[in-house]
Amino acid sequence: MSVHSKESHDLSGALLTATAGWTRIAALPAEDSARVQSLMQAFAEELMQSGVRVGGVTQTRVAGRSGIMLRDVATGDSYSISQDLGPGSVACNLDTSELALACAAIERAARGGAQLIVISKFSKQEAGRGGLCDAFRAAMTARVPVIAAVSPHYREEWRAFAGPLAEDLAPERQALADWWAKNHAAAADQPSI
Repeated sequence: MSVHSKESHDLSGALLTATAGWTRIAALPAEDSARVQSLMQAFAEELMQSGVRVGGVTQTRVAGRSGIMLRDVATGDSYSISQDLGPGSVACNLDTSELALACAAIERAARGGAQLIVISKFSKQEAGRGGLCDAFRAAMTARVPVIAAVSPHYREEWRAFAGPLAEDLAPERQALADWWAKNHAAAADQPSI
């Protein structure tokens, strides 16, 4: 894609246009979710130590398979997105109110001057245009680069969602560092809007 070309894509139902100055999404395959989440957290911490303003959340599992926590990379705040529905329950245990709070924190970071947004995962909720879709939209509207893990079960939905803004990366620190250096340099060359 030429830097000056226009391409349309659909983020959370709102038609947006990619033009010069739009930043990209680094998409990490989440086959090994725990490793990818750890990588994103460590990379965010490394950038913050060097003075980069980073916002967003990473995911960790607690108390077995059903306990999922989102952790704000900048503040350390936690959002328990799994409800305890009791033994034997087979219902969806997603706590949508906690997920909404995490999404709002990411949106605030994007609007508040973050230079990078980390989003824990594009998965089932996001494939249905829920979950953290508004966080992606807020980051891209603010033209903030995004690093996100993408569930292998929702690759087609991811492609439809992110379109030409996404770039698949190997889940390795050097791949993230190279992507960040390229996007950070490109952003510095763009006039402010």
